Amino acid sequence: MLNGILDLPWWATVVVALCMTHFTIASVTIYLHRHQAHRAIDLHPACAFIFRLWLWLTTGMTTKNWAAIHRKHHAFVDKIGDPHSPQTVGLWTVLSRGAELYREQGKDPKMLARYGHGTPDDWLERHVFGPHDRIGVATMLIINLTLFGALGLSVWAIQMAWIPIFAAGIINGAGHWSGYRNFETMDSSTNIVPWGILIGGEELHNNHHAFASSARFSVKPWEFDIGWLYISLLVMVGLANVKKLAPSPRLDRAKTSLDLDTLSALVGSRFHVMADYAKHVLKKVHREELQKAEVGIREQLKATRSLLAREQSLMDDRQRSLLEAGLQHSSALTVACEFREQLQQIFTERTATPERLLVQLQEWRRRAEATGIASLEDFAASLQCYTLSAGQRS
Repeated sequence: MLNGILDLPWWATVVVALCMTHFTIASVTIYLHRHQAHRAIDLHPACAFIFRLWLWLTTGMTTKNWAAIHRKHHAFVDKIGDPHSPQTVGLWTVLSRGAELYREQGKDPKMLARYGHGTPDDWLERHVFGPHDRIGVATMLIINLTLFGALGLSVWAIQMAWIPIFAAGIINGAGHWSGYRNFETMDSSTNIVPWGILIGGEELHNNHHAFASSARFSVKPWEFDIGWLYISLLVMVGLANVKKLAPSPRLDRAKTSLDLDTLSALVGSRFHVMADYAKHVLKKVHREELQKAEVGIREQLKATRSLLAREQSLMDDRQRSLLEAGLQHSSALTVACEFREQLQQIFTERTATPERLLVQLQEWRRRAEATGIASLEDFAASLQCYTLSAGQRS
């Protein structure tokens, strides 16, 4: 039985092994992440069981531990208390010890009780999956040896390393270190690449942090989330149901005033709105000021371009100094940045009533339209067009 019962050539064994690791990634993103941690989708019990069983065999992870640790990550993202932020423990630590960080956190019963609510607590979880995680991965080793013979050991080793390297390491590490950002969230999350294929769509990490409860991670037309493709297929065959999606801004040019419907649409789509502000106001004003600036000042203004819409809490002292130095030479840019901060405060206010927030928004628009900055005036006038789609109305 040196070759195993499948008796495959080595290259076919590699293909099968990669398919198996990809199914593990799909199980993590669909079952653990979108279904359990964020409740963005519902899964048919049989489908959920298959994912849960496969994860027990290939990772030894329990649903409650994974969901609790991930929820804590969102609660303390990039701050002290985040279980695996490269901003607090270092990039190399997350890349090399990501799985260990998970295991250490999973030993905290108070954390599990606080953040692990709503996860499976049936007989299988209490008597098989939870207490016997090593039996799961040992069973996978036996299966691999039976199927692939001696190569089964290599297949098993790849399976055991796949999640620690790609999910626990790369997503939690590189996904909070380097990449592009569609949205200025108050954390360092990035989209590693616009094509979420190798890690099930988790590569679109900044999108996820902007809309954590959305079942779909892709936002821009050119972005691809293979996890969402799989979910769509499960929906088609009746094995899944989508509960939550990121709001999509809708403009109604017939609207003539700011009202509570407008406020709800703006707050729900605030990351989109602030991204539009950066594109249609800050970049335009910056370009205009560059064209007018003298040669000596132009370099200082150029240095502010990537910082104008940057979340202030994420800037270091050097970046703050560059921004302040540049803004000293442009009153228009200074005003545009001030109005951005004021609009952000309206969207993130948690204590005021909707009626009070609407008054603040109307006052913001009135003042913005009186600044004499054409792009800011146009943006302020366009706010009244935002409305809720039929699917977003309560």
